[in-house]
Amino acid sequence: MKDTEIKMWGIHTKDDSLFLKEKVVAIGWKPIGDLSLLYNSREAFKEQFSKVFPDSTKNKTATSAGMLFRFYSEAKVGDYIVYPSKIDRKVHIGKIEGDYVFDNAQERYPHTRKVSWIKELPRTSFSQGALYEIGSALTFFSVKNYSDEFLTALDPNFKPSLDEAYEDDSVGAVAEDIIESTKDFVLKELSRHLKGYDFQDFVANLLQTMGYRTTVTPHGGDSGIDIIAYKDELPPRILVQVKSQDSKISENVIQSLKGAMREGDYGLFVTLSDYQKNARKYLDNTPIIRGINGTELVDLILQHYDQLDEEYQKIIPLKMVYIPVPLSDEDDISQ
Repeated sequence: MKDTEIKMWGIHTKDDSLFLKEKVVAIGWKPIGDLSLLYNSREAFKEQFSKVFPDSTKNKTATSAGMLFRFYSEAKVGDYIVYPSKIDRKVHIGKIEGDYVFDNAQERYPHTRKVSWIKELPRTSFSQGALYEIGSALTFFSVKNYSDEFLTALDPNFKPSLDEAYEDDSVGAVAEDIIESTKDFVLKELSRHLKGYDFQDFVANLLQTMGYRTTVTPHGGDSGIDIIAYKDELPPRILVQVKSQDSKISENVIQSLKGAMREGDYGLFVTLSDYQKNARKYLDNTPIIRGINGTELVDLILQHYDQLDEEYQKIIPLKMVYIPVPLSDEDDISQ
């Protein structure tokens, strides 16, 4: 996209009055100072952010400095701005009318741009996909996927499609995006916080939530067995081996589990990663051993999350929410 093309931006704030009454859009990080005094490059903004906030993580520095750079340099006069207000539950659409100004009198949001608000519409005027895009976790961001929908809403003859025949095709994609993002988050947090013996203890707790009695074997044992589990007081015994490595599991690693099993035992192999092709084939041909990869593990975690020990819920903080899903043909209440 050329710099001369009109873009659309999204923005969030906790100061609706500043945006709507003062007719500006603004972002924070006042200690950074006047952005116009910095060299106009992403690297310069990242360097300044790191200097002012030395304890900031690498990812947070890159994200925050990137938003400041986009607000100062990439957003142009004439670009559209979309602001979803949490106070009036309206979507405000306007145009950027002024260049960047550092307003030292503003304690919370000193980096400002003048804006003219063109139209405000209830959130029900837009598809679920459009609402999801402007619900970004970022403070200032580019609106790309549904920019045409917001531009169409500026037409004086625009009317929201809310009749019974209207079907929001974006609902399914939004639901899938939310679910996949949640799964990615769970797997990432497991990989970050639960390596080695910590992952072993976590799997034992997860099995307990599923109704198994578990015993974690002494750390450092040479049997290759990490957990022993029973469904009740009687056999069969389930021998569990867990691996938190990032690389895929090979066939010979699973064979070591098989070698530790006695007649009548069942085996369970749990990994945060996945299985090599030969390992997957071995599992298919050895029905007494069940293999669970990272994706399948996350599914089990989500099913039993509310029963996990509190320490693990803190490591993987999730909140129960309802999300819209598409109505299948079988569920269509009009039939």
